[in-house]
Amino acid sequence: MPHVPASTALSRFRVLDLSRVRAGPTCVRQLADFGADVIKIESPPGMEAPMGGPREGPDFQNLHRNKRSMTLNLKAPEGLAIFMKLANTADVVVENYRPDVKDRLGIDYESLAKVNPRIILASISGFGQDGPYRDRPGFDQIAQGMGGFMSITGLRGQGPVRAGTAIADLSAGLFAALGILTALLEREVSGRGQWVQSSLLMSQIALLDFQAARFLMKGEVPGQAGNDHPTSMPTSAYKTRDGYMNIAATGEAMWRRVCEGIGRKDLLEREDFKGEANRSKNRAALNGEINQSLAARSTAEWIEILGAAEVPCGPIYSIDQVFADPQVRHIGAAATVKSRKLGEFRIVKQAVGLSRTPATIASAPPELGEHTDEILGDLGYDKAAIEALRQKKVI
Repeated sequence: MPHVPASTALSRFRVLDLSRVRAGPTCVRQLADFGADVIKIESPPGMEAPMGGPREGPDFQNLHRNKRSMTLNLKAPEGLAIFMKLANTADVVVENYRPDVKDRLGIDYESLAKVNPRIILASISGFGQDGPYRDRPGFDQIAQGMGGFMSITGLRGQGPVRAGTAIADLSAGLFAALGILTALLEREVSGRGQWVQSSLLMSQIALLDFQAARFLMKGEVPGQAGNDHPTSMPTSAYKTRDGYMNIAATGEAMWRRVCEGIGRKDLLEREDFKGEANRSKNRAALNGEINQSLAARSTAEWIEILGAAEVPCGPIYSIDQVFADPQVRHIGAAATVKSRKLGEFRIVKQAVGLSRTPATIASAPPELGEHTDEILGDLGYDKAAIEALRQKKVI
């Protein structure tokens, strides 16, 4: 079937998607959800083991909606020639091979720009396109460790802890998507494409945010703080009568409202809790006092009480509870998609909302090579030529 745009926002752009696993597909999903004509280019059957989990699995289905798929052997001269014809029609190419692979295949930026000076190549790597670690394979958890994130995650003294999701992969993909959109905007002025680069390592370092700033500006090396905020207390996870909840209080006015809300005005008079610096320094004692008071009521009761006092607070959900929450249901965080093979199921909705041209889930992830014939047909190949390519395992 022809491209069915998920939105009109980016429907005028064509994207060639060479990415695998998570970082690259995360990038391309942003573009596909807003209507870009994404052609997912995959190896013909039997050429290499699939990467990114089973095609029918939740991970693949969540990452590859709103795309078309064609198979193409880029190592064959005929396959490379077809790819270059596609590049001549495209606006963006996205890849997350190791840096040397695109050079060996002949699809580096310089080669693509000779065919199409307006092309934008987005390359996502583990450690960058050059430097001493250039050729190392990238993996999310490796970047979490090298980027410092694992050293500040977890309870004090327990040893390094990874995040519960692939934040280096995801952030590298999102930063790449931002770079692509910036390059597309710049192209409207210059008329020229450019090479967009992101890496798991740099993206993970960027996510350190104020923790990195503490070191770069003041020489402070942050450590693990568990559920406590590193510098602002009381901000932590607290135990109630029936579970746990988060409270986030910054500044003296908020601190006063917390004490009044939990019925502990006496805490306002304690010298060891006066001022944010003291509350941070004496956080163990502070948390003990708050936990003692919260044990008297349920999480739901405390959220109602503290919410009425305008104290930022909320429950700590398991994943099933997340999608049962009335606000989560209201914002439609889970979108329904229909697949010819899998039937109807739910996946995570695009997080960015636009008032006039919103993202949608127009189509489920394609089957391997589902659109090969139609895409080649659009390039001028007839049925006989397509069959000949198939017999030669070019497609």
